[in-house]
Amino acid sequence: MKSWRSRITVGLAVGAAAIAVPLTATSAVAVPPPGSGWHVAGGMTYDSKGQCEAEELPNAQHNGYDEVWCDGPGGRAEYTVWVR
Repeated sequence: MKSWRSRITVGLAVGAAAIAVPLTATSAVAVPPPGSGWHVAGGMTYDSKGQCEAEELPNAQHNGYDEVWCDGPGGRAEYTVWVR
């Protein structure tokens, strides 16, 4: 049987971790690409940055924009879609 001191120590460690993890896990903040006039158009999961930009360009042009820039970590991931 564990001692109360051991149980309290483990309980405090678990409690501290429960508080620390949400504070250190920050959400991604969309940073606009270089230049001015960019607007966030949305975001989806794509296999690559190139696929994202290729698939989003016709939608952007249909809505009056000339350029698309996708921001993401690379590879299959969720990308933020910017247009101007």
